[in-house]
Amino acid sequence: MPYRFTFDLRKLPREFFEELMRVAYESRLHKRFGDIARTLVKKFRIQEFTGLNVNEAISLLEDFLEIQALNVVNRERFNGAKKSGRKVLLLPHCSRKYMDSRCKATFDPSIPTYICQHCSPDCLINQAVTLAEERGYDVYIIPGGSCVPKILASKHYEAVVGVACGMELMLGYQVTRQFGIPAQGLPLLKNGCANTWFDIKALEKIL
Repeated sequence: MPYRFTFDLRKLPREFFEELMRVAYESRLHKRFGDIARTLVKKFRIQEFTGLNVNEAISLLEDFLEIQALNVVNRERFNGAKKSGRKVLLLPHCSRKYMDSRCKATFDPSIPTYICQHCSPDCLINQAVTLAEERGYDVYIIPGGSCVPKILASKHYEAVVGVACGMELMLGYQVTRQFGIPAQGLPLLKNGCANTWFDIKALEKIL
């Protein structure tokens, strides 16, 4: 868990995420993310919704803004590549419904990845795997970002979608740039070591 604080943004209004995407698009060439993050923290009263202090909230939103801006910059290439090229979805294992033996996913240590067995219909990972596989994606449920280069090199992927906390996605974007692969990132809205959460509808839109 790269952040030194935990967060849960699920109570924030939809308008917050819409404005986040809008200002990231408008400012993607200006790198004024610090000022924008401060404005959003104040406007949407992020501290009240999340319990984060000002510095934590600003740090988190700066990462969110940069991820959205990178998504915009890469979207055209990504959309072209995903239509004809080999594509992959990387999911965080901490979003599984269960983190113990109740989860029937098998683990392949050679990659490493969990392989979803679709045991719980209401499991966020199960839902994401199903959506992605229906759209022709290979899916890896990974324990951390260190295995990403191995995965991307293994099958010469041409488009990648990653779901992770903001700091992990920023590191992941560095890796995809090294490989020359267009990527889209979806930040977790709730972090931690278990029961992390992302917006499945937002993922479906990206896929």
